[in-house]
Amino acid sequence: MLDQSYYQKADEVIAHYGKNAKSLIPIMQDIQAEYRYLPGELLTYVAEQIGITKARAYSVATFYENFSFEPKGKYVIKVCDGTACHVRKSMPVKEAFMEELGLKGKKCTTDDMMFTVETVSCLGACGLAPACTVNDEVHPKMSPEKAVELIHQLKGEDA
Repeated sequence: MLDQSYYQKADEVIAHYGKNAKSLIPIMQDIQAEYRYLPGELLTYVAEQIGITKARAYSVATFYENFSFEPKGKYVIKVCDGTACHVRKSMPVKEAFMEELGLKGKKCTTDDMMFTVETVSCLGACGLAPACTVNDEVHPKMSPEKAVELIHQLKGEDA
């Protein structure tokens, strides 16, 4: 059960975009920007408010890779594994992030909700390969050593 403040925020966002089906994606984007994920209960609420079925809302949310039903950390690290990044060894970079943060297997978010590590198909920064982003800020020409250094910098910002 979500706190009432989630529904109040959803109402604000819905009021901004209007109660119609074409507003679904921008509403979902704003809610995800606010909470770093899309709470399922809130998506159901939004669907009811804008007059679409729950199934329609979920089909849109699951179609787009950008939407997540899982809470994400304060710092979302996206490691590119597109062709240019892959051939320039992006996966050892991801492995360094995962190891430094104590993440294994399918677990991609730290217990303290500070970091989430994801693999993406392309960041559109092929000339900077291998690249990653932290909350949409591009970090070019990464290496496993630079990945560890970046985690230390980010942890220092929160100290």
